[in-house]
Amino acid sequence: MTKLGDMICTTPMFRAVKEKYPESRLFVIGNKTNKDVLGGNHDVDEYLTYEKKLFWSFVKKLRSEKVDFACITHPNFWGLAMLYLAGVKSIAAPVIKNGFCPSETKLYKMLRKFVSTVSHKMGFYAPREYLRLLEPTGIFTENTKKHLYFSKKAEDIIGRFFAKNGINSKYDFVVGVSPSAGNKIKKWPEKRFAEIADYLYEKYEAKVIIIGALNDENEVKQMVACLNQKTKVINTMGMFNIDELKVLMSKINLFISVDTGPIYIAEAFNIPTVDIIGPIDEREQPPTGEMHKIVKLESRASPELFVMNASIYDKNEARRQVELISVNMVKEKTDEIIADMKIRKNI
Repeated sequence: MTKLGDMICTTPMFRAVKEKYPESRLFVIGNKTNKDVLGGNHDVDEYLTYEKKLFWSFVKKLRSEKVDFACITHPNFWGLAMLYLAGVKSIAAPVIKNGFCPSETKLYKMLRKFVSTVSHKMGFYAPREYLRLLEPTGIFTENTKKHLYFSKKAEDIIGRFFAKNGINSKYDFVVGVSPSAGNKIKKWPEKRFAEIADYLYEKYEAKVIIIGALNDENEVKQMVACLNQKTKVINTMGMFNIDELKVLMSKINLFISVDTGPIYIAEAFNIPTVDIIGPIDEREQPPTGEMHKIVKLESRASPELFVMNASIYDKNEARRQVELISVNMVKEKTDEIIADMKIRKNI
């Protein structure tokens, strides 16, 4: 699993395993970034950072651990082959229903015949679908609460950052805004993000924090260039690592972005969000509940991107579904959620 948001959406699985089998030893396999995302997670006993060149080393590692059960959350031939060759006693793999998944290759389907299969329904809430993979072990749960943690060191760094920038988390209305998108097809124009920042600053006297990594430099610079001269923002592009970002996201009052990794960090810490989903299927993964708003083109016939298929789609239609989302549409959802927050005294 490579995407930050996808990994966060599997954390309910880790908690479910530990609640049912508290003495179990739980391994998670993923990339380096996701290792940092799961840092401090007490449900995970060991995180194995995977690279394709280490395939046989992982086979040997898993074989030596005598793993009783393993699953893959997304169709992947090499991931499934690794588990099978490692002699894992029981393996669960998804069968995609209600749609097309390009990762369900012929080789994957052939190998899948030798393991337990569990249906994953496209168009349904993905974190709940992931939990079905645990059912062969006797785990049946509907609890999709995400779980993230951060270090005391990172918390101290963000504390000093707030103090340096005159942010009082008890009294200030702090809003995080990110103009970036991991998948550029989901990107909303930087000028419009700037207008949202202007609006937050003028109407709500918000302390606006621009959030972005070093590789988001172009998007952040363009957004800043489009800001009203009176609007004051705090630009944190490239300032924080993942651990520190988790702390930052846990301390703000509201987060606004397209559907990308940080919005799932916010959700995990119960921070209200406005998710500009564009071409995404809102049923599958975006944050849900009263304190989360989605912005989409209501007139679209159907979404273009799905959790199990974010690579084969009509690119023109996908961009149309993003670009026709107006600033006023985002302002409307922002006003709604802030009104709800005031009722619940979140601000």
